[in-house]
Amino acid sequence: MQGASREALAAGADRLDALTSAPGADLTGIADDLAAVASAFAQNVALRRMLTDPARPAAQRADIATALLAGKIGADAAALVAGLVRSRWSAPRDLSDAVADLSVRADLAVAERDGKLDDVEDELFRLGRLLDSNGDLALALGDTRVAADKRVALIDGLIGGKVDPTTYRLVGRLVANPRGRSISAGLAEVGKAAAERRQRLIAYVKAAVPLTEQQRDRLSAVLKRLYGQQVHLNLDLDPAVLGGLSVRVGDEVIDGTVASRLAQAQRQLAG
Repeated sequence: MQGASREALAAGADRLDALTSAPGADLTGIADDLAAVASAFAQNVALRRMLTDPARPAAQRADIATALLAGKIGADAAALVAGLVRSRWSAPRDLSDAVADLSVRADLAVAERDGKLDDVEDELFRLGRLLDSNGDLALALGDTRVAADKRVALIDGLIGGKVDPTTYRLVGRLVANPRGRSISAGLAEVGKAAAERRQRLIAYVKAAVPLTEQQRDRLSAVLKRLYGQQVHLNLDLDPAVLGGLSVRVGDEVIDGTVASRLAQAQRQLAG
């Protein structure tokens, strides 16, 4: 992706990260919905052009997308798609690719939440090696002249019940909607995304009230300067902190809550 499309995807990824950080978020449902939308957009050139037409106001494009998706997918996924549609795009095709990319990120968030991200990355790598050594299988899985359900049935026979559910979903979606790539190339891209997610730092933040988008951005920027790499925020609302923030990155805790300061004052008085 180039220019505006890259910026639009980055903004969508930030919104998805905020969703996946929320307790109880249906990440699998979000991933399923986004994958379905990506497939629909990929098959409908006229729709992609209409939803990325810079001559239409952003709000109008978002309203069209919202109306089309109403009742068909969940509210969280619909809001993510509407946000993407509001953005500017370098090419109409980039919109469907971005929705598919967010679907992959949502699935990887499931694996991360379940503590299976390493397993998923390893399974994707091993499957890629298998396809690299078996050209006939790779060609069969990537032959878009064959109906998608038949190609998915082939991958089901190969890995069904043998890999983590997230791996199964990721591979099945890639086979059903390869987006012009070979299956091996698609697996490499997804594996790279899994590795990047595994290597990033995660900050567990406790606050009494939800943070605004600007507050989240400022906190992310501060932590990135402190640790020298991108830091993902997982926000937990806890009224007991009273005010301020408690931030834990690995074994390090930065506690600036009112409750902590009160407790410290009480200890000093008692001493």
